[in-house]
Amino acid sequence: MAHKKAQASTASQKGNRQGKRRGVKKFAGEVVKIGSIIVRQVGSVIKAGKNTGMGKDFTIFAKKAGNVKYNNLSKGKKEASVV
Repeated sequence: MAHKKAQASTASQKGNRQGKRRGVKKFAGEVVKIGSIIVRQVGSVIKAGKNTGMGKDFTIFAKKAGNVKYNNLSKGKKEASVV
């Protein structure tokens, strides 16, 4: 009879995952082309504004070429747009 319980094999692998490379990719004032990724995020923390679109994984991308601009909305929310 064993005197110690067996350890779970998944417990040691929890901290060894690759990063998802999320975050702001283009900051305010930067020039973007059509289709450029502006923000990768979990949930719609930053909303899609003028000339931008939001993918199914909440990625904000440019629909037109121009400069990136961030606007503050009500209640601490932000919006990314291309001007």
